[in-house]
Amino acid sequence: MATVFPTFEQVLSIPDPTEATVTSDLIDMNGHMNVVHYLYQGSVGADAVMKRVGVDTSYRSQRQMTMFTAEHHLVYLSELREGDKFSVHTRILGRTDKAVHLMTFLLDRGRERLSNTLEIMLLHVDLTARRAVAIPEDIAAGLDDYIARSAALDWPAPTCGAIALRR
Repeated sequence: MATVFPTFEQVLSIPDPTEATVTSDLIDMNGHMNVVHYLYQGSVGADAVMKRVGVDTSYRSQRQMTMFTAEHHLVYLSELREGDKFSVHTRILGRTDKAVHLMTFLLDRGRERLSNTLEIMLLHVDLTARRAVAIPEDIAAGLDDYIARSAALDWPAPTCGAIALRR
């Protein structure tokens, strides 16, 4: 069964994107943005949402907890070239008491098309013990707000099927 990806307009319905422009230092020998920068920009989009729910520098330093990436899956749909403007939109798909499943969508703003998706599984980690621990209630509430927004969208996230929350 073929994966059905959202349209440009559908992804635009996800609020608060991060935005950037492809600069010459991001270009590889094939004349388009290097693969590592798609991963980086998706991570920037995911980090922005995590900061909005409270997982930020002060959270790490004061509470000694953070999110670690456990798994990710990248899909490349169209290239970005030098000078192209893009935005990264993030959906939080679900969570357990210790894990968060999310997906970022990188839009080529000039050509109005989806360029890349990044599916990520995050684990909530105690930085002292270096082990997964339960997400505190205040952070969980913020995540749940994003999960509700994602569930309200009228299109399914095109997940890879290999990354899933374990209950």
